[in-house]
Parts: sequence; structure tokens; C-alpha cells
Amino acid sequence: MELPVVVGVDGSDSSLQAVDWAVDEAVRHGLPLRMLYASLWERYEGGRPSFSTDRPAEEVFAEHVIASCAERARLRDPEVKVSGEILPDDAVSTLLHAGHESFALVTGSRGRGELTGMLLGSVSLAVAARAVCPVVVVRGGERSRQGSFGRVVVGVGGSGHGDAAVRFAFGEAQVRGCALHAVRAWRRPAHDPVDDLVAADDAVRIHEERASTRLDDALRPPVRDHPGVEVQRQVVHGPAHRVLLDASADADLVVVGALRRHGHFGLQLGRVAHALLHHSECPVAVVPQRA
Repeated sequence: MELPVVVGVDGSDSSLQAVDWAVDEAVRHGLPLRMLYASLWERYEGGRPSFSTDRPAEEVFAEHVIASCAERARLRDPEVKVSGEILPDDAVSTLLHAGHESFALVTGSRGRGELTGMLLGSVSLAVAARAVCPVVVVRGGERSRQGSFGRVVVGVGGSGHGDAAVRFAFGEAQVRGCALHAVRAWRRPAHDPVDDLVAADDAVRIHEERASTRLDDALRPPVRDHPGVEVQRQVVHGPAHRVLLDASADADLVVVGALRRHGHFGLQLGRVAHALLHHSECPVAVVPQRA
């Protein structure tokens, strides 16, 4: 069974950008597109619409949103298989439930009624931090959303903690026919003993070589599975979130893993993913990785 690309819609400009991105993603992978409107969206986003009708305003608005988004999708690509549903639940629960049978969940970065100055909508953050499938939050400028840079960036984390993100990034680069920029950030521990300049230089070299080895180890299996993908390796000294934010400036997508610990509740989102979701200059894919 083909798992669909699922996009949450709410009528906001941000969700329309998410629809466009989701259409392109569905076409790239040859998958159907499923649009979901949660009828209790206003619980999170506020701004209940007002219509002159005998039916509940929310029901009318929901039908309008689904119909207009479906038409937008078909105009963007007539070949894409589109379906739409209005579900009687809150947005986070609706999308998290759909994630169990989705290739990926796609959301905008802001919802209707978000407070001015907010960097990320509450629904997008909660879904990215709890979903069992990859979540793409569509943000950034038009060039990155349209895939104009021809580059996917992936942050390669600790041993075994980013395998799912790396595999997802390779798949994205392959279907796009673009380069993959694999980044491993490293920092020299503050407690490293340093007696002289030679020892300091040796310590830096050791940590850099260790980071390079871990990057090569993480890339070896997916490189073998995706021989046609051009891979650019980079080991960079500095905080990972800053390194990846800089890389997002000229990327079409930045991919990062999020460790999910069994039995833990609440938001499971590391500092790097959190920073990218709030500040990245291109769409962000958060890929869950089981501990």
C-alpha cells in the first residue's frame, strides 16, 4: 500500500505554502496527497470565521478550505491524486494519528490567528516533536520552497542517532536529482587538558578526525544504496544548530533527526531541531529516530 503525503490545512497563507510543497513532494515520490482539516483547529490557532448560513460557520469554512486547497493542488499538478477530509478532532491529535499511515506529514510554519512575532505555530511544533513519521515544516523563502538551490542538507549526529534522518535525506536528494550536503559539527570539549600549543593543535586534530570518521561511518550504507547521489561531506567546528542554520541559507531542505525515547511523554525535540524549526531559511524535515 502506498503511504500518502499528508498535509494539514487551515486556510492560512502558511498552510497554502505547505500545500504547494506537499504537492511537489507527492509528485516526486509518485505518492497520493491527503489533505486534513481538523475541525477543532481553533482550539490552537484562534480566529473563528463568521459566515451567514444556517450551518455552523466552522463546518462551512472547513469545506471551503478543503475544496480550495484540493483545487490549488490540481492546478499545480493535474496528475497528483488528491483526497481531503474534515476530522472532528484537534489539529495535533489528527495529524499525529495520521502519521502512523503516512510517508510524511507536512505543515506550514504558522497557523491562523498566531500572535504577531511568533516564529513557529504551536501545532507545527507539537507535531514535529511527537510524530512517528518524518515531519516537514515548510518555511523560508520562495527560492528554497521551489527547490531552486539544488541542494539537500542533512545534519549527521551521534553514532546511531541520525541513521533515519540520513536515509531520508538521501531519498530526497535522489528523487530531486540534486546534491546532498552532509554536515557533521564538532566541538572540542572545554575540559580538554592543554599544556602547550602543540598539545592544543593535537587535540583539535584528534577531535576533527574523530568527527570525520563518524561522518564517513554514517554515510557508508546510504552511499552504497544511492550510488547516483552526489555527496558533499563537511566537518565543521561549532555548535550544530548554528552550522545547520548557516547551511539552510542556500538549501532546498534541511534534514535533522529527533531522538524518540520509549515511554517518554511531551515534546521530544533536541536543541538542533528546535532551532531549525524556528529559524531555518528553508523547509525543515524532522525525522524520528528510536533510541
